[in-house]
Amino acid sequence: MMVLIGIVIIALGFLLRFNPLLVVVAAAIATGLAAGMDPVAIVSALGKSFNDTRYISVIWLVLPVVGMLEAKGLQERARAIISGMKGATTGRLLAGYMLLRQLTAAVGLTSIAGHAQTVRPLLAPMAEAAAEKQGVTDEDGQERVKALSAATDNIGLFFGEDIFLAIGSILLMKGLLDQEGIDIEPFHLSVWAIPTAICAFAIHGFRLWRLDRKLARANTVQDDTERGDA
Repeated sequence: MMVLIGIVIIALGFLLRFNPLLVVVAAAIATGLAAGMDPVAIVSALGKSFNDTRYISVIWLVLPVVGMLEAKGLQERARAIISGMKGATTGRLLAGYMLLRQLTAAVGLTSIAGHAQTVRPLLAPMAEAAAEKQGVTDEDGQERVKALSAATDNIGLFFGEDIFLAIGSILLMKGLLDQEGIDIEPFHLSVWAIPTAICAFAIHGFRLWRLDRKLARANTVQDDTERGDA
């Protein structure tokens, strides 16, 4: 029962607004002492936990870099690149990104892209610039393009990562199937994730193709109207 003292310390620490790092360390030490661990074992356990999960802190190192690049004009530069490319459309850009996202996630590189690293600073501005070339200039239309950019990243990651053997979702499915008495190798789960990923790419790719067609038709109607008025 005393090992739960750590929860009480964390609750009181955050309630009284003490330094979060000190609160967590104090809770860890108190929990270790209550469990009968000696100080050396407690420090060793803290160090091992930090070492095993240090990759979680990488995002906090990436965000300031992304913020600095945005302040130096990263989004404007991304928009300028797409504006100068002939044949670049919102659908083609997002479809290419989704393919890249699925392929990298399939080999375990799930953190190589994401909303904070690529969607906000790069993909969304590029998609907005492509949409402007297709005649989308109103705020609602631009917001829809941003949402579509985020959704494309989610779809590419979700259906791509299941192909990788050592991903958490594969191991979760393996564990649940074992509990039900169904013995299946993780490799087989990964193989069956491939057609699912292909279907997801085809379905969302079709939606993106329809978006391009819809924008092209809207531009044609607008041009015809302007010529008729002239």
